Amino acid sequence: MRAVAAAAARRLRGRDVALHAAAVTFYGAVAVVPVVLLATWLAGLVGGAERVRRLGGYAVDALPTAIGADRVVAALLRAGLDLTPMLALAALLPATFYGEGLRRAFASIAGSGGAQRLIGWRGRLRLVPLLALTPALLLAVLATLPLTTRLVGRGGWSGVLGVVLSFLACWLALTPVLFWVYRVVAPGDTGWPATALVGSFTAANISGFLHGLVLFAALPLDLGLPFGGLDAVGAAVALLLWLYLFHVIVLVGYATTLAAASPDVTRDR
Repeated sequence: MRAVAAAAARRLRGRDVALHAAAVTFYGAVAVVPVVLLATWLAGLVGGAERVRRLGGYAVDALPTAIGADRVVAALLRAGLDLTPMLALAALLPATFYGEGLRRAFASIAGSGGAQRLIGWRGRLRLVPLLALTPALLLAVLATLPLTTRLVGRGGWSGVLGVVLSFLACWLALTPVLFWVYRVVAPGDTGWPATALVGSFTAANISGFLHGLVLFAALPLDLGLPFGGLDAVGAAVALLLWLYLFHVIVLVGYATTLAAASPDVTRDR
């Protein structure tokens, strides 16, 4: 573990991870709403719109209201389930921007950015199969909401169990996403063992920080204070900062995956 951590730190040295994470956050800001809309629309087609609406209602009821997180999720659910095939096709282009941003950042960390041809289009096309997987992952997480929200509502140790189960559900849903991102969207060959181990660990970290985001949304903060009282602007900036943090974790995880797959590190172990 020490050898892998040291190799990952060497790989990240001089790469300006903060700048790359900010760049991916820009791509993510463009893609996040279309991705959510497409996932919701496809989940409605697979599992039934009424079922998705009913299960999504548990999330809306459980989310904190301090900064309007519940209203945002409710609006996304409605818009996603009301998509038409033409609107879904229009959302596909900005949704694939995420793949371009991730591949560009990964190529820089891997040291192969200048050698990549059509790097943006490769990232976009390799993200499309993952988008096709999102309805199954979304339905799996939604299916746990009746139990987890009921436990959290009871408080005490039942509430703790609800949070743990929610964490595990998000972890299991995010794990195949990180597998695909590190193994297919990213350039190079990271190897399945390293990808499985580090991808799963990275997914656990993101799941934990997602629950931290929910806790943050429950705090009675005046997010509009630094922006002249414009609460909507403050909430958008706060969301971008959390998205930036998620991408820092993803990029560090990718560097660790490369380090764990390196033959030199394997020989050191």
